[in-house]
Amino acid sequence: MLDDFHKGLEPAAVAQDGSDLRILIVHTRWNTPIVQGLVEGAKKAMVEQHHVKPENIVIESVPGAYELPFAARKLIEISQIRAAEGASDLMGNVNLLDGLSMSAPNSANKPATPTVGSSAAAAATTGSKQAFDAVICIGVLIKGSTMHFEYICEAVTQGIMRVGLDSGLPVIFGVLTCLNEEQALSRAGMDAAGKGHNHGLDWGSGAVEMALLKNRAL
Repeated sequence: MLDDFHKGLEPAAVAQDGSDLRILIVHTRWNTPIVQGLVEGAKKAMVEQHHVKPENIVIESVPGAYELPFAARKLIEISQIRAAEGASDLMGNVNLLDGLSMSAPNSANKPATPTVGSSAAAAATTGSKQAFDAVICIGVLIKGSTMHFEYICEAVTQGIMRVGLDSGLPVIFGVLTCLNEEQALSRAGMDAAGKGHNHGLDWGSGAVEMALLKNRAL
């Protein structure tokens, strides 16, 4: 019965065309090599399988998983406000600590180096000017020797779910919660045996499917 079992997301019955979507990826800077693989997997699925335009994928980073819900919520709000105002630059120079301040971009505050796989600059100049249709929160938590792991996992899980429910926007839970490094590598498709599966692919497809569901006329 399970001889043909395939791990990962089963493709939707109907083709999911994301060519009109704009999607935000917020990722952590903990366990960066694994996170980078997951981010690239999500981008690959959206672009190659669902035709999302690369310039319409905006990528931002935060220090750790605990910060993901806050960042996702604020960036959603800012994009919606800028879209409503008809702004030419939806993100501008966003400083999360400034809340919803809509001050003009200031080059002195721009980061010296781009985030992992960042396409924010391209999106600001050539991408769609619509608000985000979906968000993918990506991070990797690996259990240590204290209770820190359990507390962060619970807080992040509840926080990401709350952002989606409160905003009415699909927010994909792309946070690996692993007991060791080997599990994390396997779930990013980076294990030495080559038998793992990159869950970023599933998160990218899931974001497109849920964004289209949100926009569907019933």
